[in-house]
Amino acid sequence: MSGPIRSVAVFCGSNHGTEPAYAAAAEHLGGLLVERGIGLVYGGGAVGLMGVVADAVLAGGGEVTGVIPQHLWDREVGHIGLSELLIVGSMHERKMAMADRADAFIALPGGVGTLEELFEAITWTQLGIHEKPVGLLDVAGFYAPLLAFLDTTVEQGFLRPGHRQMIVSSTDGTELLDALAAWEPVTTSKWLTPDER
Repeated sequence: MSGPIRSVAVFCGSNHGTEPAYAAAAEHLGGLLVERGIGLVYGGGAVGLMGVVADAVLAGGGEVTGVIPQHLWDREVGHIGLSELLIVGSMHERKMAMADRADAFIALPGGVGTLEELFEAITWTQLGIHEKPVGLLDVAGFYAPLLAFLDTTVEQGFLRPGHRQMIVSSTDGTELLDALAAWEPVTTSKWLTPDER
């Protein structure tokens, strides 16, 4: 990534989850984005953690861009009070529009849709399609099993250690934003061990 982080795409659940900590973390992250003058790019929903983080940014006077497919908008799950709302034709268009408008990515707790978006962003960074940092906000240990699984993929030879290190994670929103801001892209060869080059 070149230059400061001006906007962050946040992937998160369309439900609140069972732990109050999830919504609290989404609200806190929204406040942190406002404090740092960072705009929010997200999936455009008014429900679940999506709505919580968007409302927190809007309440603080921040900028929120929502990107929602037409079929979800038609189901009345879209947020009508955003700074900018893009209604697109498909989930693929949604992800591309979010990636184009974001300088970094953060995953809050969520379901398979959140994971799918997260892993595509990670893959694009790994392949050099973009040079943007990807972070996980590990609220109440939600992502601990996933992070352990990624370590297993390294141990079993399916993920290079350097590529694993590209994935930023923290249990604290402030620390995560600091780490994303400090992240520097490198060429793929620099991530490899001498034996892998």
